[in-house]
Order: sequence, then C-alpha cells, then structure tokens
Amino acid sequence: MNVETIKQISASERTRRHREVDFARGNVRHEGGILPEEIERLNASYIAGDIDSDELTAAILRSQTVQP
Repeated sequence: MNVETIKQISASERTRRHREVDFARGNVRHEGGILPEEIERLNASYIAGDIDSDELTAAILRSQTVQP
C-alpha cells in the first residue's frame, strides 16, 4: 500500500479498532490459542488505520495462518 492510499482515522476510531482486536484476541485465547506474529502485525496495521476491515479480513485469509 502506498502512502497516498493510507487514510487518517480519528482517535476514537483507533480506540474502537483496538477494542475490536482485543475482543477477537481474547476469544482466541479463551479457546487456548495465541495469534501468530503475522496476524498481530496485520491487526496493528488495522488499528493504525493503514488498512480497513475488509483489507484486514482478506489479508488474514491470504496468510499462512489460515488452513483450508
């Protein structure tokens, strides 16, 4: 993704995204799992506003962590 396509998000949106990711992370941990570094990097990009929800989902599905 180039710099021109990165959208600025508000602090409240960043907080909302952080809570969303924390909730998902908690669900994974509740099931006995830990998110791999690759997914945590994608989550960080999402929280920062570098990617949107659809891009996050697509990147996770393309990742090596998803098994068919």
